[in-house]
Amino acid sequence: MVVRTVLVADLEQASRVCMAAFMGAVADSLTPLGIETFSRIASVEGFRARMAQDNLMLACEQEGRIVGIAELKEGRHVAMLFVDPAAQQRGIGKALMAAMIEQARVEVLTVSASLSSVPAYERYGFACTADPAESSGLRYQPMEMRLTAPV
Repeated sequence: MVVRTVLVADLEQASRVCMAAFMGAVADSLTPLGIETFSRIASVEGFRARMAQDNLMLACEQEGRIVGIAELKEGRHVAMLFVDPAAQQRGIGKALMAAMIEQARVEVLTVSASLSSVPAYERYGFACTADPAESSGLRYQPMEMRLTAPV
């Protein structure tokens, strides 16, 4: 298993991994608007646009195939963390999270977790910080993790 930066050539695979994981674990709990919103975010074009911003995009590769995707926005916010459903429970999410923590530029890392992923984020060390919310049809739980001791 290798965690590396996402390349433009990876975007088709990255989009497929995200959509497969999303459709299997999140989509059933959302309205059509939420599914449409996420489909735009996880599209090749969506990834390409965010690559031009201050977003670190990571891929976990196994045997030449991308099996996990993570995105750290501005060194402060976990914007995406998805693992291919066929490769889950093998430490891929944990490896991607560790790589994002290494690259974080803040004392407190945040995430807007899909409701079904809250237990996983709690295992990573995140805690809920507010009531669940919704934006553009996407339902999420605000969470954060303190990376360093308070100054």
